[in-house]
Amino acid sequence: MAAQTTAPGVRDQEIAAEQAHLDRVYNRLEEKIHEAEFLMSDAAQRGHVGTPGALAERDAQVFRAGIHLNRLNSEFEDFLFGRIDLLRGKDGKKGADGAYTSIEPADDAVRADGGADVAETLHIGRIGVLDAEYAPLVIDWRAPAAAPFYRSTPVAPGRVVRRRVIRSKGRRVLGVEDDLLRPELSTGLPVVGDGALMAALGQARTHSMRDIVSSIQAEQDLVIRAPAASVTEVSGGPGTGKTAVALHRAAYLLYQDRRRYSGGILCVSPTPLLVAYTEGVLPSLGEEGQVAIRAVGSLVDGVTADLYDDPAVARIKGSLRMLKVLRNAARGSLDLPPESGPGGRSARLRVVAFGRRIELEAHELNTVRQQALSGTTPVNLLRPRARRLLLDALWRKSGRRFEDADLAAQERQGFDEDITTEPDFIEFLDAWWPVLEPARVLAALADDKRLARWARRVLSPPEVRRVARSLRRAGTSVHDVALLDELDTLLGSPPRERSREVDPLDQLTGLEELMPEAAGESRRERAERLARERIEYAHVIVDEAQDLTPMQWRMVGRRGRTATWTIVGDPAQSSWTDVDEAARARDEALGTRPRRSFTLTVNYRNPAEIAGVATTVLALAMPGSTSPRAVRSTGIPPRFEVAGDDLGADVRAAAERLLGEVDGTVGVVVAMNRRAQARGWLDGLGDRVVALGSLEAKGLEYDATLVVAPAEIAEESPAGLRVLYVALTRATQRLAVLAVPADQPNAAGVPDLLRAD
Repeated sequence: MAAQTTAPGVRDQEIAAEQAHLDRVYNRLEEKIHEAEFLMSDAAQRGHVGTPGALAERDAQVFRAGIHLNRLNSEFEDFLFGRIDLLRGKDGKKGADGAYTSIEPADDAVRADGGADVAETLHIGRIGVLDAEYAPLVIDWRAPAAAPFYRSTPVAPGRVVRRRVIRSKGRRVLGVEDDLLRPELSTGLPVVGDGALMAALGQARTHSMRDIVSSIQAEQDLVIRAPAASVTEVSGGPGTGKTAVALHRAAYLLYQDRRRYSGGILCVSPTPLLVAYTEGVLPSLGEEGQVAIRAVGSLVDGVTADLYDDPAVARIKGSLRMLKVLRNAARGSLDLPPESGPGGRSARLRVVAFGRRIELEAHELNTVRQQALSGTTPVNLLRPRARRLLLDALWRKSGRRFEDADLAAQERQGFDEDITTEPDFIEFLDAWWPVLEPARVLAALADDKRLARWARRVLSPPEVRRVARSLRRAGTSVHDVALLDELDTLLGSPPRERSREVDPLDQLTGLEELMPEAAGESRRERAERLARERIEYAHVIVDEAQDLTPMQWRMVGRRGRTATWTIVGDPAQSSWTDVDEAARARDEALGTRPRRSFTLTVNYRNPAEIAGVATTVLALAMPGSTSPRAVRSTGIPPRFEVAGDDLGADVRAAAERLLGEVDGTVGVVVAMNRRAQARGWLDGLGDRVVALGSLEAKGLEYDATLVVAPAEIAEESPAGLRVLYVALTRATQRLAVLAVPADQPNAAGVPDLLRAD
């Protein structure tokens, strides 16, 4: 969630301006659709002539018009996503799309006083659209004229003054976010979001402030343009722009080498809230399924985690110790009672062959199972082997012997065919070696006795009870998702049949590439389906990487076995306690790929007054760590207050006060166990204020932040001080802290943890 550093009036005006342009684009699209429909109708009329030539011409015209109509209709959703405002170029040449072709600005584009005029504005979308006079309304993102939207950076801006990401849904513009690539110029362009902050810094009167802007831009540019091969690791404290840099790098790489990254880009964020911000910064670039933005709790198809485990349980589920437990569970679940049907499993297998009954007793069946389970092959994929070993054991039990090898082979073939068609054998095999689903195996861990058996010498009895209890509640936790993914690997996914409605036009050669939509499937639905079906990617971005548990690193690693990587994080903000174990899991996921490391050192989010308070906590959380350098000051110190008897009323009053002091958003951060309470306290205050659990605040920004009961946040886990450091660094303008008695506030209301003395 980007900070709203622009007055709502300016933001609303800019959204209205983009809405007016989008309305014009949709009107033009409707005109083009009517034209395509007319062409199809006209072509149908030509068929009445009856000559072979007329029929061939009609079919060709219907085909071309159908492609055009389908493309227009399929691209109608979320059509527009970008805009660039450019200086006058070196020449006046225009390309086929109506845009000027010059990359660099004219020598006199910038006046001596630092002023400049915007000579051209281009909107970037999924397909190109020209108006009735053949002037560009929208530039196709693949066209050369759109390249500056992806390739320009503050260090090498070319003609670009301002780059704008436009968020829309259907025909409605929801928001805009600007990057100012030439903040030193006076162009009169309004700037929304973080770009407004850069504009203020860039136009400061002092040389030192301009040097700071250059420093920020140079640091970020190195990351964005780093070579794609291998792993790019980016570290930096709060407010250094790690997330935005990683996302712009993804867009840059995808545009630079579209063929290489056609395998898709996966962006993993720690929370759904950060996913929403990410989707605003990184558009899908007009190619279905090419960019998948997923919360770490939504990486498994069909599962959305909406719960958080308490810290003690999270430490168990996230640890690599769970690997042995899950391996035992994957094999042990073959003995689970049937999900449906009468009775339990039979302890023996009985079949009829050669006119007599043949039986395998329990100890013989156990021997067969142990033979089948030898090795590391996933359990579900061992079912054919188990079936074959059962037949071998039955054949030996039959006592049949033949001197002639050919006759023996014929007899054995007939024996196998007879046995495998017997209902008793089929029913027994289905019960004795069922197809196991990860969700069912994970649910089986909710039984204390069963989990204790599978976790013997791995988890202590109290740990067994905690984990089992957490799995008995309704819903799925963020940490459960990594366990489900591990189980999916251990069990193996049986082949799934996929049905698809077939459009008769799909049978025509080459049409699928031009008309990618399945019948009745929108572009968004197709994008979501392709993202779900893809299990490996060409490039993987991990945001807030310091928070991934070892089990989550294994889950992400499976999706990037052959990928290049961009990993951003900050050890000082880690909410995971065993950093060494996580580092080992990360190294296993990345393999032997070479790595390039970058460090961002400038904090341009927090004013120095707020950064100073956060630095006090950082010194406790990670002694010896260095905070990023804050580059601005507001002159407004953080406000400290002590809550009275009614904490909820005091939180609400403090939030209302902050809403009156800033024009944008207010984040209220509480300990994880107070989330539901806090939402109730703030009910009715509007959508500018949001209540957050401490772990949900990661990566987000607000104009003002209210941190409630810092000691509760610090004490909720062994990593609590680092989590508190994160909470204190979310604000771009104002910070308020509301203490409770446990915070041991002094006379000025400053909690013990936040005092520098």
